[in-house]
Amino acid sequence: MDGPINVDALLSGLRERLAEIEHERWSHWQRYMHSKCQKQPDGSLMIPAELAERWERQASTEFADLTDKEKDSDREQVDRYLPTIMKALKEAF
Repeated sequence: MDGPINVDALLSGLRERLAEIEHERWSHWQRYMHSKCQKQPDGSLMIPAELAERWERQASTEFADLTDKEKDSDREQVDRYLPTIMKALKEAF
């Protein structure tokens, strides 16, 4: 190591890549959600009641109180980010 790590520069460099991953994650969710909805004649989407109920429940539940399956789903999303963060940290240190 040649000197102290510039954490601000490290995080700044990660920002664009993490934003790209976030957009991929969001786009994937939107495609999934839209595939579950019923398209209305005016172009709006109607979420089936059972999905709306489930998603509302999940959104209002703390992570610690989710089911193991729901927690695993959130962990899978974090797994999209970890390799990029780990690579940046290994390169910095």
